[in-house]
Amino acid sequence: MRRLLLIPCLLAAMLWSAPCLAQTRAQLGPLCTTGTTPADQMIDACTKIIALKVFSGEKLATVYFWRAVGWNKKGNYPQVIADTTEALRLKPSTAVYNLRGSAYYDKGEYDIAIADFNDALRMGPPSGIIYHNRGNAYRGKGDYAKAIADYDAAIKADPRSAFSYQNRGASKQALGDLDGALADINEAVRIDPSLPEPLIRRAVIWRAKGDIARAIADTTEAIRLAKAKAPVNIMTPPGSVLISAYTQRGLSYEAKGDAAHAKEDYAAVLEGVASDAGSKANQATAKVRLALLKEADAAPRKTAAVPAAESSPAPAPPAPAAANPAARVQAAATGRRVALVIGNGAYAHVKALPNPPNDARAIAKSLRDIGFTVSEGLDLDRDAMQRTIHDFLREATRSQIAVVYYAGHGVQVDGRNYLVPVDIEFKAGARMTDAMVDMDTIMAGLDDQIRTNILILDACRNNPMAPQVASTGPSRGIEAGSGLAAPATLGSGSTLGAGTLIAFATAPGQVALDGEGANSPFSAALSRHVGTPGLEVQQMLTRVRAEVVAATKGKQVPWSNSSLLGEVYLAEQ
Repeated sequence: MRRLLLIPCLLAAMLWSAPCLAQTRAQLGPLCTTGTTPADQMIDACTKIIALKVFSGEKLATVYFWRAVGWNKKGNYPQVIADTTEALRLKPSTAVYNLRGSAYYDKGEYDIAIADFNDALRMGPPSGIIYHNRGNAYRGKGDYAKAIADYDAAIKADPRSAFSYQNRGASKQALGDLDGALADINEAVRIDPSLPEPLIRRAVIWRAKGDIARAIADTTEAIRLAKAKAPVNIMTPPGSVLISAYTQRGLSYEAKGDAAHAKEDYAAVLEGVASDAGSKANQATAKVRLALLKEADAAPRKTAAVPAAESSPAPAPPAPAAANPAARVQAAATGRRVALVIGNGAYAHVKALPNPPNDARAIAKSLRDIGFTVSEGLDLDRDAMQRTIHDFLREATRSQIAVVYYAGHGVQVDGRNYLVPVDIEFKAGARMTDAMVDMDTIMAGLDDQIRTNILILDACRNNPMAPQVASTGPSRGIEAGSGLAAPATLGSGSTLGAGTLIAFATAPGQVALDGEGANSPFSAALSRHVGTPGLEVQQMLTRVRAEVVAATKGKQVPWSNSSLLGEVYLAEQ
């Protein structure tokens, strides 16, 4: 369960005591204000009461609150926000702030959610439910210390709060304290063994510890419990429990090598109705993983010729010593390390770029030198690019750290980022995105609560929708435009597991230069620093940024977005 509900103190009987239209209200009132009423009946009853126009102030605010509860049951969070906003205008209350904050949380708008929970706490009295829900929002942001403090407060207020123990355990897991996380989640299971959610969370820990059998056992029991009895708390997003359970069991089966059962679970995930951000991210992952498994089952195909073949990796270096749990879990994520490196420059129909193949070779060599198994592709058309990426994603499921590096043209369309194969050709009436590779597909395929993902794009940040196809000069841009989009999310696993970092060669709205030498300014700096022993990855990118800014006289400023937890070292200390 993600959130808990506060009920307004106003009794339904107070709403329906007026003499006018008493019989109608007597019928509608209980339907509107009873938590067990089906969502559509609740919304319909509350809507009819509002239409009577006999209530105002606090009583009308209560009706809007309950209609928002109905919308919440359906996962319609914009309508929840609209009705709770009207309720707050009529009569502010902690319950309404809590419900609106929870809707913003499920939309992934954590800062706004925290502001609503803060307002609820200021109104008082202090509530363990509000602390719990604010802790969820802090956890969504990756601020695990504040999340744990809020869960502590929630547990102090209600020592029997299984979900607060569960979510505190999830925060400890994110910080690398697997034993502390396991203790909290075991306590949640002890408090209420009928809940499926703690079992799903515990399964993630078992998988992180390499105990796949226990992970499968816990998710199987969670699925049984969720099917036997729907979540009783109306704040749980519809379908989210089963979607989460099937996703985690599918990942466990895939880690075991049981593709048949993994495909069944991923198909079950896609049959669910996703309303919250976490469920949508899980479905995106299931869609990609299922496609990869089905593709692997297809008849053997002829391998496309790729200019650069994968070389044998050097032995993985030992993990660096770490003084804190977060660093330990990051350093330990070097059990199997894989990388995908693509350099596209020989474009047939848009401005060719001379340096991406050189850049890809340099980065691939640097990663191999520090122990990565590297899949490398140069000047790939769309088919070869898709095959190379899919092969990598299948391989990455058995890894604990994955790096993706791309050099070449890259574009933004409707807020999504696309990598451009060398055979791209924009034709009138054709869907441009069909000819490119969606970056979100790569992210979804890598999304996992126990893997560290580092994605590096040395690509243009331009919008391809302008009339002219190519810009003048050797820049990594299809044409001048608004730039690549900053990622709206780093995935469902990014803030629950090891974390994700996405690095761009330049800042939003700017062009990544191809350079006057054999390499781009960004890849030249990156290849010099990526193998530096004992250099944490974000410190490494800071050095790269400083070098690129100096080399380009401030024309290019690399940029990154991260949910990494603790320190990540690509090269041994």
